Amino acid sequence: MQEIGLFYASSTGNTERIAKALQEKMRSVKIDLHDVSDCDAEKMKGYDYLILGVSTWGEGDLQDDWKDYLPELEKVDFTDKTVALFGLGDQEEYCNNFLDGMGTLYDKVVEGGATVIGSWPTDDYDYDESTAIRDDEFVGLALDEDNQDELSDKRLSTWVELISPYLLKEVT
Repeated sequence: MQEIGLFYASSTGNTERIAKALQEKMRSVKIDLHDVSDCDAEKMKGYDYLILGVSTWGEGDLQDDWKDYLPELEKVDFTDKTVALFGLGDQEEYCNNFLDGMGTLYDKVVEGGATVIGSWPTDDYDYDESTAIRDDEFVGLALDEDNQDELSDKRLSTWVELISPYLLKEVT
């Protein structure tokens, strides 16, 4: 069975909590959790299947540890890697750049050759702009722990069903 590397950064604990919930929901596969503040590109290079968890801060900025990790991310050849993204943001307070951090990571991994899975509908969100939208969908799971935390568990379960066929392929 292949392993999945789940890389995240968390200032308030929300992204880490979602990462652990995702690991629990996908317990049929081995998911290794990695806080990007404690690892380098070599760790990420060891996985063919990756999940990246990111929050957006301020006016569309990456969380600080992800911002510091960008030079490491650029060392990873994402060719032949499958990547799923989940992002946290505040659609009310920061409606003009909701989930822009996820959009930034998406651009970096696609630029590096990744196949990205797990796009998510924009329905049921109320925001003005986001750089995390391609083809009228978010590039990954969109979560708002500030205003819609009661929807997060259901959204996470639905997303796991969506991405699992791509991440749980039989290795031959």
